[in-house]
Amino acid sequence: MEVIDLHCDALMKLSEAKGKLSFRNSSELDTNLTRLQKGKIKIQAFAIFIEPNLESDQKFQEALDQIDYFYEEVLRKNSEMKHLKSWSDFNHLQDGEIGAFLTLEGVDAIGNDLKKLRTLFQLGVMSVGLTWNNANLAADGAGEPRGRGLTLFGKEIVYLNNERRVFTDVSHLSERGFWDVMELAEYPIASHSNAKALCDHPRNLSDEQARAMFEKGGLIHVVYNPPFITENGKASIDDLIKHIDHFCSLGGVKHIGLGSDFDGIFHKVKGLENTGMTQNLILKLLKYYKEEEVRGFAYQNFLDHLPIV
Repeated sequence: MEVIDLHCDALMKLSEAKGKLSFRNSSELDTNLTRLQKGKIKIQAFAIFIEPNLESDQKFQEALDQIDYFYEEVLRKNSEMKHLKSWSDFNHLQDGEIGAFLTLEGVDAIGNDLKKLRTLFQLGVMSVGLTWNNANLAADGAGEPRGRGLTLFGKEIVYLNNERRVFTDVSHLSERGFWDVMELAEYPIASHSNAKALCDHPRNLSDEQARAMFEKGGLIHVVYNPPFITENGKASIDDLIKHIDHFCSLGGVKHIGLGSDFDGIFHKVKGLENTGMTQNLILKLLKYYKEEEVRGFAYQNFLDHLPIV
């Protein structure tokens, strides 16, 4: 069964390696073309993530560097990869093509300049998370003890996302920031988050947050990172499925997707160590759910909620 994966950090790894990795088959990449094909990934989101310790005046350049790796290493050198530039493109992939699109994980790179964000939109960014775990000029992240919500600048970003029909990603936001987004965003999404009721981690979503997402038509894509799955940080595929079960119990069966976080995680689910193993998850899901429901988790729920007018 084909899959849409809403989060990976392959661009960060490609940038850190400075051209020494091949996106086609480098084993150092959890997400490479060979593994995408083996895992039957039909569409892969590629996050632009900037390390918080990078000097502020270097962050936008790093974002541009990662985008360059996307265009040069992912797209140009691999004819199988198809750049998705608009939401209508998602429904027009041909057999053998793998769709690829850009997301932004934290707006640190733009400083306080919306022109830079508009530039990133022009280069193909289609989903924007306001923060990583730290605080920035837009909001506090999940790891910021202060726990404040969106700034006026952060609210401007959400309004711009709405205007451009870009997803606003709540993964990594503080809880107060989450509720601010829910008031403002027309297209909310959690690209890689799990259920706090099962694993009490700041990166996960409470039942109240999950219900709010579902009621607003938002999507929650479960993440394969063991520390977000179990309290002891060791996880099986069945442990991950428990988070899907829990979200379904809250009314989310039509709002659940997958967001692996491959290349951005250090610990792996047993039997789900890289993108090529994605079908192990799909086959296990088919043991517990109707095929139509699994198809929803795998790709259809996301396609049903695209911001298309």
